[in-house]
Amino acid sequence: MKIFFSDLDGTLLNDRKKIDDRTRSALERFIEAGNAFAVSTGRAMDSAMMVRDELELFYPRTFLIGYNGAQIYDCARNETIRRVCLDRRLVKQAFQLAKKRGIHIHTYNETHIITPVNDDPADMECVAYYRRVIKSPVIFTDDIFAHMEYPPCKCIAIELHDRDRLEAYRQELAGIVGNRITLIYSSPYYLELFDPGAGKGSAVTELCGYLGIDTSSAIAAGDQENDQSMIETAGVGIAMRNGDPAVWEHADIVTDEDNNHNGLAKYLEALI
Repeated sequence: MKIFFSDLDGTLLNDRKKIDDRTRSALERFIEAGNAFAVSTGRAMDSAMMVRDELELFYPRTFLIGYNGAQIYDCARNETIRRVCLDRRLVKQAFQLAKKRGIHIHTYNETHIITPVNDDPADMECVAYYRRVIKSPVIFTDDIFAHMEYPPCKCIAIELHDRDRLEAYRQELAGIVGNRITLIYSSPYYLELFDPGAGKGSAVTELCGYLGIDTSSAIAAGDQENDQSMIETAGVGIAMRNGDPAVWEHADIVTDEDNNHNGLAKYLEALI
């Protein structure tokens, strides 16, 4: 058995947030051949489930990996098989620094985006921009932890107009938390914060172990920095033509076509 790990945005999905017919057909034939499939996204788990439901990804041996590898969900068993949480104290420091620097930041519970109360128009712009794709409802609160059953799996800092401001925040936060939080970009506007024990590459290793297969039997596809670890960990790593060129050098394959032109299809077809 092989397993295909795929990022969503910019990879499996086209820019209309759909799966093109040829790519879907190749994915379905790959699974019908007895293989497994894992969505691996930086999105929260509830958003990953929404995509599964909207696109009808109800296939055997399907898994959802959310929060950049921090949570793994077995769709057949309807249960979470991995959850890696951030230290609450470090989350508090990240939120305090974001407030000081005027950077939007939010986290999640099982059903909602959770963010501090803030009437700053720039902050509200970030929330609205993020929710164009991520449809989860938002809780504005003075106490983010009051709305959580578990500590956060992930936080995300957003700056839509000045990448240098976001990078300055990243550098200052790194000086505070050291290697206790992983800080990587999933787009030019989004800085992801998650536990170093998580990461998409770690999820590849964890899920392959759960299935009793070697990581050499894994294929992983993505387009951004947060996909790099799984591209490196899998036996075959695929980087999207439309992705960050810095990721290409870590991949075995760079697709000929982009995500809007069935970039993944011919490589899945070759694996069947």
